[in-house]
Amino acid sequence: MSAASSAAVAVVLATALAAFGQVSAPTAPTPLSQLLAEASENNSQIAAARDAWQAAKQVPRQVSTLPDPTFTYQNFSVGSPKPFAGYTTSNFAYIGIGASQEIPYPGKLRLRGEAAERQAGVKNTAIQATSASVADAVKIDYIQLAYLQQVLKILGEDERVLDQLIKDATAHYEVGQGSQADVLQAEVERTKIVREITAAKQQMGDTEADLKAQLHRDQDSPDIVAEALRENPLQDTSDQLLGRVRKQNPQIQVDASAVRAENAALASAKRDGKPDFGLSYMWQQNDRKYPDYYMFTFNLRLPRRARVRAEVQEAAEKLALSRETLDAHLQEQLAQVRRGYVEVKSDEELLTEYQQGLIPQSDAAYRSTLNSYASNRDVLTHVLLYFVNVLNMKLDEAKVLADHETTMAHLETLTGAALR
Repeated sequence: MSAASSAAVAVVLATALAAFGQVSAPTAPTPLSQLLAEASENNSQIAAARDAWQAAKQVPRQVSTLPDPTFTYQNFSVGSPKPFAGYTTSNFAYIGIGASQEIPYPGKLRLRGEAAERQAGVKNTAIQATSASVADAVKIDYIQLAYLQQVLKILGEDERVLDQLIKDATAHYEVGQGSQADVLQAEVERTKIVREITAAKQQMGDTEADLKAQLHRDQDSPDIVAEALRENPLQDTSDQLLGRVRKQNPQIQVDASAVRAENAALASAKRDGKPDFGLSYMWQQNDRKYPDYYMFTFNLRLPRRARVRAEVQEAAEKLALSRETLDAHLQEQLAQVRRGYVEVKSDEELLTEYQQGLIPQSDAAYRSTLNSYASNRDVLTHVLLYFVNVLNMKLDEAKVLADHETTMAHLETLTGAALR
């Protein structure tokens, strides 16, 4: 190799090694906590859940209030259908004014109100579950966005490295020290990177659109820049996580609230089998030469037993259903937490292997091959092989880190606790 050629290769080598290790920091990142607060304030699903709760809060007063009173005006005519006929000639003709009131059996209104309050409580608990679900979606999109940003950085810096290698291979070929196949192979690898960059940008656009929808932002608003991903090791044990699911899981809280509501509904249905009462009073005025009439009426309404038994049975079955639903969801959530715990711990081991073994070893092999190529003791094909290997290792590490943080986010939702 000539002195000029060696110097050129040395410059290319130095540039390639520097570019390969370079990581540029994102500009103006938005913290996840800020986006979570924005979603809590603006998300349409959370707003709808709050409105449903506000509406349900108005029901207890409606069902626990006495039925509307009834006021009556009567005109009793004698001898003719005309109003007031016989009023001055018959002691049967009269003008009557009265009022009546239905009175449910004692305890009925109170139990109906309690049942309605329990249902409102379910709606209130559902707000927390909806908020947790939205927060989970925001976290996942944010992590995916950060991962794609990291992928684009890795691909971008490797594209620059390949550009330098292509120039070097072209210089070798022009002086008869390399082959055209080396140049073509390097260009193929660069095209693959360009393809991966295009795919990553498309995924980023999809993630941006979904994240803006969760935040209720305009789709034409500026793109969101996520903070760089970092590993957050899981400190809790499996038993601690499972215990938190039973006490703090949002869906379990909703199901437990539903069980309480169905219990109250069953008590109200049983009470509805008791009779209701009706009171009415009427004053009937005749002409002054005849005495007035006064009438008091007491009514008793007896509910049909067949209907009441069916209503009680329906309420009992709904209570059993709510209990089974609670148990089914609990078992499902516990299984998800256990799987998530295993996944997180496995990812943490993989990250250690990548960071302390695979990536440093692959990078050392790549640099050694690149040095040999610079000294004209190896071919570009081997350099490209090790280059692609290091690239894949870095991309795999980024994917494992994203998977780790995604599972951690799911565990936070399942346990109702901050784990990161």
